[in-house]
Amino acid sequence: MAQTTNQTGKSDKAANRPVHTIRYGALRAAIWKREVDLGNHSRPMYSVTFTRSYKDGNDWKDSSSFGFDDLLTLAKMADEAHSFIRQQPKEPPHAGG
Repeated sequence: MAQTTNQTGKSDKAANRPVHTIRYGALRAAIWKREVDLGNHSRPMYSVTFTRSYKDGNDWKDSSSFGFDDLLTLAKMADEAHSFIRQQPKEPPHAGG
């Protein structure tokens, strides 16, 4: 079963965190948001990183290399990331006036 977490709040620390994380065991998809300036307004843009956690001695590390057995899970995570991004508003609401 996947664990998901949503990021809330807007502190400086939070700006360096993904807006959404999808996790299946050692595999994680992190969804990142940034605002792109389009002149008179900005638009959110999203990117996704995939990592696999592993233990090296007593230390936990992340890798972007995946094995055969990870591929279907990665595809499922990519589908869930796609669905999450599609559900996000495309443009910020316009201020009245």
